[in-house]
Parts: sequence; C-alpha cells; structure tokens
Amino acid sequence: MTTRLHTLSAAEATGQTAELFGAIRKAVGKVPNAYATIGSNAPAVLAQALQTNATLKNGSLSAKELEAINLSVSEHSGCDYCVAAHTLSGTKLAGLTVEQTKQLRGGSFPDDAKIDALTRFAVEVVSTRGTVPAPVVEAVRAAGYTDTQIVEAIQAISAILFTNMLNRVNDTTLDFPAVS
Repeated sequence: MTTRLHTLSAAEATGQTAELFGAIRKAVGKVPNAYATIGSNAPAVLAQALQTNATLKNGSLSAKELEAINLSVSEHSGCDYCVAAHTLSGTKLAGLTVEQTKQLRGGSFPDDAKIDALTRFAVEVVSTRGTVPAPVVEAVRAAGYTDTQIVEAIQAISAILFTNMLNRVNDTTLDFPAVS
C-alpha cells in the first residue's frame, strides 16, 4: 500500500491501536485501509470516529438515510474510497440497489421523497458557504424530518467529511470494489 500517511498493518499494531483494530476486524472481517491509517496515527481519533458511527447507528435516522448522506457527501467531496466503501455497505447493509447508490451519488433519490429531501439537504450543507438558507431547512422539515434528525444528519455529514478528507489527503488505497 503506497499512501502518504504512516499506516501500520494490523499485525504491527500495539496498545490501543491493536485493540481497536481487533474490534474492527471482529465486526467487519478486516481493518479497512482508512481505519488503519487513522488508528496508526491517532488511535484516540479512531476511537472517537467509531463511537460517532455507533451513536449515529443508534439514532433516529435509518441505515438507508445514513448511507444516503454518506454517498451523496462522498461523491460531492470527490472521495473515491468512501464512495466505494459506502456503495458496498449501502447495497449489503442498507438495502439499496446499485442504481439507487448511483442516484444518491448524484445528489437525489427519486424513489423516496423523504430521503430525496435529506440527500438534497446534505449536499446543500456541504456545497454552500455561510448560513444555510432557510428554505433548505424548511424543505427537509417539510419532508418529515425532526430537529433531532436534522442534528443527527449534520453529525453524519461531519463524520463522513472527516473520512473523506483523510482519504483525499492520504490517497488511501481502495480495499473495496471501485465504482464508476
């Protein structure tokens, strides 16, 4: 793996990094390269990222809604690694079809008006500067999202942007099937 940031193999990890890598491997069968890079350099940051993801999974947004955010934001930010990872998890864990993942990457979801509004909200949040226009917030509320869900959506946007930026800086080697 030729990347820009120091990355240990799972076998080289010690201490907190080894513990985190072991938990990840137990949960998903491997330590994805993005997590390996984070844990190799900042195990406390990896622990926090994993906790954030667990908190979001236990929140009020569905797996499909979280993957809608992950796919639309990752495509918008140009992170090939996260697009590949979340295309796979979207189809395997959230019940999305390959065609639906492509739609979400394009920033919309015509199959479900509520998720479409959430996707458009996420893209608007990451693509604008300054205060998000009131009609954008009103549209996601009108689609049926509560203020709690809006806050959770913002946390999901922040979480995926962190891994997007890390992978873009690191040029993380894909260990998921590439998507076109």
